[in-house]
Amino acid sequence: MRIISGTHKGKRLRAPKNLPVRPTTDFAKESLFNILNNRIHIPSTKVLDLFAGTGNISYEFASRGSEDITAVDQHYGCCKFITATAQELEFPIRAIKSDVFGFIAKHTESYDLIFADLPYDLGQEAFEQVITDAMTGSLLNEDGVLIVEHPKQLDLSALDGFSELRRYGGSCFSFFEKKTADL
Repeated sequence: MRIISGTHKGKRLRAPKNLPVRPTTDFAKESLFNILNNRIHIPSTKVLDLFAGTGNISYEFASRGSEDITAVDQHYGCCKFITATAQELEFPIRAIKSDVFGFIAKHTESYDLIFADLPYDLGQEAFEQVITDAMTGSLLNEDGVLIVEHPKQLDLSALDGFSELRRYGGSCFSFFEKKTADL
């Protein structure tokens, strides 16, 4: 995997082969960040990376100037790799080893952008739970964005807050927006 843009543009990172991950492809990641560059100011965005795996998405946000990134994964090796890489590259990424569903239920901080890359084999119910919990609780700030990476067979468009779908090969990004409540 490589960092596409920012202070560490072109930097190649090699994760240990024994990690149970499916990193977002460079093509899909580059396309995602092209969209985000036109919608948000990344340096002022507080980011939560759920099911972070190798930290691929977190590194991209950090390289582009985000100064507050939390990466959550339940695998010790993934968190260890993220922490070591963040220290080496001097990235402001805090890795938390936790079951993501438990983390969401108990966590009290709020974020401007949440990226969730659930294991594809978890099924529709798990994807819907993450989306519902993020959209209805205080995890996602008002006017925040939730991006869920998922297989192309999964349709999440009926869920509250859905705004658009982007397809890249066998993977898709569904975007959800938490709008400010009408006064």
